Amino acid sequence: MSLVVVSNRITRGNANEPITGGLAAALLPIVEKSGAIWVGSSGRVRDGVQKEPFAEVEALGSGALAMLDLPAAHYGGYYEGFANSALWPALHSRADLIRVSQGDYLSYREVNAFMARALLRFRKADTAFWIQDYHFLALGAELRDLGVTQPIGFFLHTPWPARDVIEGVPHHRDLVEAMLAYDLIGFQTEDDCENFASYLSSTLGLVVDDGVVMSRYGTTRIAVFPIGIDVEKFARQAAKAVSHPDVSRLRRSLNGEKLAIGVDRLDYSKGLVNRINAFDRMWTTHPSMARTVSLLQIATPSRGAIEAYGNLQSELAKLVSDVNGRHGEVDWTPIRYLNKGFSQTVLAGLYRTAQVGVVTPLHDGMNLVAKEYVAAQNPDDPGVL
Repeated sequence: MSLVVVSNRITRGNANEPITGGLAAALLPIVEKSGAIWVGSSGRVRDGVQKEPFAEVEALGSGALAMLDLPAAHYGGYYEGFANSALWPALHSRADLIRVSQGDYLSYREVNAFMARALLRFRKADTAFWIQDYHFLALGAELRDLGVTQPIGFFLHTPWPARDVIEGVPHHRDLVEAMLAYDLIGFQTEDDCENFASYLSSTLGLVVDDGVVMSRYGTTRIAVFPIGIDVEKFARQAAKAVSHPDVSRLRRSLNGEKLAIGVDRLDYSKGLVNRINAFDRMWTTHPSMARTVSLLQIATPSRGAIEAYGNLQSELAKLVSDVNGRHGEVDWTPIRYLNKGFSQTVLAGLYRTAQVGVVTPLHDGMNLVAKEYVAAQNPDDPGVL
């Protein structure tokens, strides 16, 4: 069997470059070891003139990366519009943040259709397609419409919310019906799978029997597959990274105090405001904790063109400044707040240095920072998650 993996974001797997998001970190070792072809956005757009949509194809371990230039006319509506201003907030139970137009939905479907046409290049008799995440809910249906009969699986990295929340997404019926073109749909948790099954039975009137549902596309199985990391590889990285200059400088700067670490994309689903307020309350109610515990918060900016994200970035920067101004001293800063990414190697060393790993999402799929923090610990002197 030849495997074709599809996601919006891809990564080249350079240990010295940042990896943004759990999806890329989780898929990387699979592609490297399995010989799969990993297809995703190049990060650039095209004006429709070029006949060849693939900008680059390159080796990745025993597999390959194929990077696709997406259509400029639809990219904004697809990515910043429907995917991240309708689906993302709804999937994280924030229906109040849905901001979307009819044009955004049409662009979302256009990009899914564009990707389907591009994938035909990799179709063989023994090919299986494995589609990733909310950017491509309709991709399976588009492939079926093009005559693809090979197995197509789908995995959702985010939560799937309660039925009344997903019903707040425009065209939710069309999207979920399109998802049933997949032979297998995977979720992170039992709750997510049960919420999806509830939608199928209550909203679409379909019968779900032991995780199997029939539709006009045939049989679809829904099941739970919690995602993980390469634990041994991450533990080795952490052990080696203690001598990395960034990690050594951090360790020297602590002067005996305990360090808590948070590593997140700058996103309203991650509970960052609540987290900073919690540390503020700790230093306020327990003044003896000053100079004893500090927080290193790495918050990588993303989706800055979307209003909710721009507002969050401003709110968080002001909050951190207020807390540091309230509790800091001339020679001590309570919160070290960084808006940039770090390589997996450096992160592994930072996790190993910190006595506490802080993971406080309001809603999340499977937060791999938690697993990375545990894997990075020194077994003789582990920290606390």
